Amino acid sequence: MMKLVKSLALGAAMAFAMGVAPAMAAKDMVTVGLQLEPPHLDPTSAAAGAIDQVVYSNVFEGLTRFAADGSVIPGLAKSWEISDDGLTYTFMLHDGVTFHDGTTMDAEDVKFSLDRARGEKSANAQKPLYVGISAIDVVDPLTVKITLAKPNGAFLFNLAWGDAVIVAPESIEDIKTAPVGTGAFTFDRWLQGDSITLARNENYWGKPAALSGATFKFISDPSAAFAALMAEDIDVFANFPAPENLGQFEADPRFQVLVGQTEGETLLAINNKQPPFDNLKVRQALAYAIDPQSIIDGAMYGLGTPIGSHFAPHHPAYVDLTSNVSHDPQKAKALLAEAGYENGFTARLMLPPTAYARRGGEIIAAQLREVGVETEITNVEWAQWLEQAFRGKDYDLTIISHTEPLDIGIYARPEYYFQYGNAAFNGVIAELDVTSDPQKRTALLQQAQRLLAEDQVNVFLFQLANPVVARTGIEGLWKDAPTQAVDLTGVSWTK
Repeated sequence: MMKLVKSLALGAAMAFAMGVAPAMAAKDMVTVGLQLEPPHLDPTSAAAGAIDQVVYSNVFEGLTRFAADGSVIPGLAKSWEISDDGLTYTFMLHDGVTFHDGTTMDAEDVKFSLDRARGEKSANAQKPLYVGISAIDVVDPLTVKITLAKPNGAFLFNLAWGDAVIVAPESIEDIKTAPVGTGAFTFDRWLQGDSITLARNENYWGKPAALSGATFKFISDPSAAFAALMAEDIDVFANFPAPENLGQFEADPRFQVLVGQTEGETLLAINNKQPPFDNLKVRQALAYAIDPQSIIDGAMYGLGTPIGSHFAPHHPAYVDLTSNVSHDPQKAKALLAEAGYENGFTARLMLPPTAYARRGGEIIAAQLREVGVETEITNVEWAQWLEQAFRGKDYDLTIISHTEPLDIGIYARPEYYFQYGNAAFNGVIAELDVTSDPQKRTALLQQAQRLLAEDQVNVFLFQLANPVVARTGIEGLWKDAPTQAVDLTGVSWTK
């Protein structure tokens, strides 16, 4: 045995001496860097996009799903039929699908999942998308019929959200820490504060993943993210948080840089019921005080597209409303005086840990100070932001990017953390929900955008870009982010 080892070592040494490297083992794992760690791993009971970044499509699947280009394609449902009145959807499920624990996924699980999402005790962050379901009937193990109270032109789109993935009653109790789905990867382990590891599902019902596994590594500090990539400790960093370093990666043959689009409307979110922000003139003053382009340039190093309402510029129904408000500090001061705040006021500014929030917050605070609005900045971690701002509505101002696709309907929810209420806007969204004609939907979406801009519900800053830095040789990564996901099901290393 010792002679064999010596012979192998000698052979390797001779190969190097001759300029021929011995064959290396094929790469079949990736380490993905993310800035935010999920609070837990149940996408059906929290608003944290960090959850979907790890588990969407990888671990959990829905009846439909988003493709890389944002289109809605079949998921666990191989096909469906829609009744002429638009009220009944009959889904035909793939046969032979099992959960990671070996139990069968069938129509009963679909009914359980959607009943849970729309139920009275539901903690689903997008519950309003599913309360329009009036009945769910199991026709047979592979067929489920869903009846709506009224037509919904976006129903298949809504089912593609991570909030509507199919889960099983047998494993629901431990879903937050040990998720069991039907996806191409199984949950392996979670080292709190460090990483989550997935393993390839060897019994996957569809096309198996090329990767044998993946580790999601949580690195909140942009400088540390840069260092980890340069040291090749990680292979991919999704939504890379240090755009000032992208040029260095582009010049390095070890890396590839993909800069795509997201669904992320980045806002200075305003608590509309909290005085003095319940005054339209005050909200308008904030908008005139802030220069979104300076935030794009100063915090994002030029990455980002200014927006004038809560809508993605790449969507066909987008209306450019950025000229409605310009950077005009004198106009801001005049509006504050008209509102009774000629001497300004002090507001609480809550900043979650993302780079766009922390860096952008400093610029916004300086610009507000110029018009007499002082800010008390509080830096919070993601879990605290969710608890205090999103659920508790205990904030004045905060900077956040809403990365859910086509989510303008959130403004029709008076209990949402903006605490905005407008009967006219609610009527537009209600009509949109029952409209399937593309031209009519476009007109309604444009009307909704204009209403939000007129009410200056928030200060609409920019559409978040999606810079992805990856090792050369990795294929199949999403360039754009049509939803909050790092979909690894089609990712591989070149051979």
